[in-house]
Amino acid sequence: MTFKKSERLSHKKSIQELFTKGSSFYLYPFKVIFSPQEGVPVHQILISVPKRNFKKAVHRNKLKRRIREAYRLNKHILDVGVKYQIAYIYTSKELLEFNDIERKLIFVLERLKNQLAKKSE
Repeated sequence: MTFKKSERLSHKKSIQELFTKGSSFYLYPFKVIFSPQEGVPVHQILISVPKRNFKKAVHRNKLKRRIREAYRLNKHILDVGVKYQIAYIYTSKELLEFNDIERKLIFVLERLKNQLAKKSE
């Protein structure tokens, strides 16, 4: 499995729309915002680690790499019909290890899959 550029959510207009019209839930250490999108073959994600919680860019980037890798390894969980734009916002004030982040992200993906299944019914 790879993490291609097409899977990144990068357009300002799309991000603005996601944050204004998207649904959300919180599952420690992530706040997840999601919204359906049309005409795209893959889920698009955005990963955010606030500067307020991690002053050093080194730590923010390390967390983003860990989250991105955990997502890349487990994105098959989200195989549902409609594709979504998803924002993962890391809210913890601690720098968690990769294994912890992966475990938590799997819980998030399972919950997201259940919510997406309910919405598509």
